[in-house]
Amino acid sequence: MPCQAAILLAHSGRPAAHVDRPTSDDDKVPKKSKKKKHRRRGGRAVQPRGAQKSCSACGRAGAGKLSERVRLPSYLEFSLRIQEFIELIRQNKRMDGVRHARKHFSQAEGGQLDEVRQVMGMLAFPSDTHISPYKDLLDPARWKMLIQQFRYDNYRLHQLGNNSVFTITLQAGLSAIKTPQCYKEEGSSKNPDCPVCSKSLNKLAQPLPMAHCANSRLVCKISGEVMNENNPPMMLPNGYVYGYNSLLSIRQDDKVVCPRTKEVFSFSQAEKGAPQSVLQ
Repeated sequence: MPCQAAILLAHSGRPAAHVDRPTSDDDKVPKKSKKKKHRRRGGRAVQPRGAQKSCSACGRAGAGKLSERVRLPSYLEFSLRIQEFIELIRQNKRMDGVRHARKHFSQAEGGQLDEVRQVMGMLAFPSDTHISPYKDLLDPARWKMLIQQFRYDNYRLHQLGNNSVFTITLQAGLSAIKTPQCYKEEGSSKNPDCPVCSKSLNKLAQPLPMAHCANSRLVCKISGEVMNENNPPMMLPNGYVYGYNSLLSIRQDDKVVCPRTKEVFSFSQAEKGAPQSVLQ
């Protein structure tokens, strides 16, 4: 029998070539293969560590292939290699720095070649030199530049902007209602209900483009009513325009006092219509 043959072979010291054994239901169940779990690392976890002065985490996460993933020219990988060389010089590991340069800088060209020539000059100076530009290269502030560059490339990879959605929405809203009237020096010309005229948002909207108005609409400064065919615009001799109904309400003895300049004019001097400069 198979079991007796196995016992005899075990006592004899000879290896059994093949021994049949009864199969059970448990043997028929295939074992689940253990798959290695790959943990994705976020952009913040692999950015250059400025506080620890280390590029290793960023390099292991594939920062060197970031330009291939973005399909846009990336300067990040070269900047990391430059920083690694600088750190070797800072630690007085100059031979390691030479080997690092031969490995990573041999294919440099254009503007990169000029930067390589500059950092290679650090081999002739101590790590605590005060001579520029080597002093600037050893400045820890370079880590902040690397972090900003990493974030910029990471934003491009995920098609994100540097500004938040709230900032973009706010700027679009301010630009839609921004007019030249909001930036006139005269305080009385500003509308208290206009967000752009307010002190808090006026400066923020200054670099934004003006609103594109295909059809202008005039609003009376006195009453706040729209000037149209039922309330035609009336221009005083000093150039200010008010609604016809408003001039009627402030007329006294056929005289009208301009609310802005306090000049007195005859009601008959007001001309119907508005100049082109007012409509712009």
